[in-house]
Amino acid sequence: MSTIMTMSAMTIMISTIVMMAATLISKKIHEEREKSSPFECGFDPKNSARLPFSSRFFLIAVIFMIFDVEIALLLPMPITMATSNMKSWMLISSMFLLILILGLYHEWNQGSLEWSN
Repeated sequence: MSTIMTMSAMTIMISTIVMMAATLISKKIHEEREKSSPFECGFDPKNSARLPFSSRFFLIAVIFMIFDVEIALLLPMPITMATSNMKSWMLISSMFLLILILGLYHEWNQGSLEWSN
């Protein structure tokens, strides 16, 4: 029992020494402004946080996420075709694709897919 405790204490001590040595060795003396600041989507974090944000960019990102998730839902459809009733599979698949196409048409008709006017 004491051997296990001794080995555990030695392991913890060695790993602590190695981590401390790595921290001391990796410290850089000269830090640049660009490297020490976090990257936030191209915005300069040193300026005011109250800058106007393009809502078109946000809208395009949301539309991308919605259609990306729908594509992930479409991928298993051919696999489930073999294990399900063909009539119900065809009905569900065509309804899902119809909803997708109608959503895409609506976004296109509203002008949401155009980046610049």
